Amino acid sequence: MLDILRVGLAELGLDEAKAEPLAEFARLVLEKNRVMNLTAITDEADFARLHLLDSAALASLPELAEPEGARAVDVGTGAGFPGVPLRILCPGIQMTLLDSTGKRVDFLRDACAALGLSDVACVHARAEEFAAEGRESFDLATSRAVAALPVLCELCLPLVRVGGRFLAMKSTQSDSELSDAARAVETLGGRVARTVDYAIPTGDVTHRVIVIEKVKPTPAKYPRAFGQIKKKPL
Repeated sequence: MLDILRVGLAELGLDEAKAEPLAEFARLVLEKNRVMNLTAITDEADFARLHLLDSAALASLPELAEPEGARAVDVGTGAGFPGVPLRILCPGIQMTLLDSTGKRVDFLRDACAALGLSDVACVHARAEEFAAEGRESFDLATSRAVAALPVLCELCLPLVRVGGRFLAMKSTQSDSELSDAARAVETLGGRVARTVDYAIPTGDVTHRVIVIEKVKPTPAKYPRAFGQIKKKPL
């Protein structure tokens, strides 16, 4: 795994020395996965590419060249992707890992402590509820959650300050999804800045990140309760 990570990080123009803490995080996830469902990907090479280097690809984007102390939130972080790799690779970022499953958050607290990431906030809450305290306070939001883009926008954009960005990790087959999300993006105060298709290093898989800028405040009535968001997306 270390060799794959070193080569992949070098291809991305990132610090190869970060391969070791990334590999240690992988070890922690795979060890916990024996007793708790964190990932279906258990082959080390696949894990390195499809979780770690996929997350690392975001760190090579200019949107991640945030000033020291920039605040980021990873919505629906699950086992910590992309949030933990981004924090390892971009140590100046203040990262919040947000997930609605308490056991996952407990694992992330333990993992971050083991990795020496004492400044990472691991929050057990639903995104639409967390907006009550975190509204428009983050410079950057990320999400690799399996949800339609209109839904993700309503969960994530209310957390982003005007001038900040939301990075949605999607497949390259997301054109229709992006079109469907046009009304949600505009309603919630966003603007699609660009889409970036990127090849995951050392493999043959291509993914996409949709970069949405926050250009105006999100109306106070959003986000709605999750049942409404899911039943009647914007």
